[in-house]
Amino acid sequence: MADGGSEPERQDLVVHAEHTTYVLGHSHLRSGRQHLSNLLRRFDTMVTLMAWWNRLRRFIEEVLRMSAIAVIGLGAMGRPIARNLLKAGHDVVVWNRSDGPADELAAAGARRAASLAEAVHSSVVFSALADDQAVAETFIDSGVLAQTLDGTVHVNLATVSAGLARRADAAHAEHGVGYVAAPVFGRVPVAEAGALNILAAGEQGLIDRVQPLFDVIGSRTWRIGDRPEQANIVKILGNYLIASAIQSLGEAVSLAEGTGVDSEQFVELLTSTLFPGSVYASYGSLIAERRYQPAGFTTFLGRKDLHLALDAANDHDIRLPIGELLRAVFDQAIADGGGADDWAVIAEQQPR
Repeated sequence: MADGGSEPERQDLVVHAEHTTYVLGHSHLRSGRQHLSNLLRRFDTMVTLMAWWNRLRRFIEEVLRMSAIAVIGLGAMGRPIARNLLKAGHDVVVWNRSDGPADELAAAGARRAASLAEAVHSSVVFSALADDQAVAETFIDSGVLAQTLDGTVHVNLATVSAGLARRADAAHAEHGVGYVAAPVFGRVPVAEAGALNILAAGEQGLIDRVQPLFDVIGSRTWRIGDRPEQANIVKILGNYLIASAIQSLGEAVSLAEGTGVDSEQFVELLTSTLFPGSVYASYGSLIAERRYQPAGFTTFLGRKDLHLALDAANDHDIRLPIGELLRAVFDQAIADGGGADDWAVIAEQQPR
């Protein structure tokens, strides 16, 4: 103790650490408490700022999703469509069952979705899938429609049956998702040039919403009707006529060659005079040159669309005699190994 009347001595805090003893005076403790208090206040501020930042980030992510355009199915048509949307400055989200095409588009600036559910969390969803089964598995039976944003519109570019189109329309309506059928006319180079002819059917207000996007990927939008299956029927009939033209060209080229006429000159003559137009010109050249790879549209897909036409005709009690002939031609071409070739290969069923 100090002399009487003096304050009691302040006890220093002795801290023993390994091999060292620290003596902390009262002033050190008071300073340390103040320092810790300041740290806590700063930490509380940081936590508050982080909470606000997380809210802002979620808001920004939601805005991005609401303006995003998804492309699902990155095959021969899906890839150029996604690329053209990217070139036009859109925020494009892509998803594909295999990684390669999605990686390619991600390198070009697209955002790659980790899952189908993430991809459909977009304002507009384009899908370019192969057939009825692929569309049903991906959208109708998967439960993914329940995970879309409010007001999402699904634009189905696939050539599907009228029955599947009706089923898809009903399933989308049940979940409050807009549905537009929009199959296209045009081979891959046409898609790459953004010059597709788009056959659109569905609620006209929905088509109005996606028309600016159609203007990016196509040269003209043909509004077929208010029921989605109407667009699919028109596309099926168009492909039916192309198949008929390919068969007729194959027969004519076969006979011309049999009499010694040069097939390439023959096709050029016909397409410059009697039969001008892209179908006779493009498929006539493929047949004359026997050039069936790379396939713009495979024989497998051609047969699928032919069967869709025959099924639709059967539903309306209408016979398609040429269609029955074509069924046998397609079946034989596939049996001969031409399933993955361009469907112009059916011309090889004629003697050359």
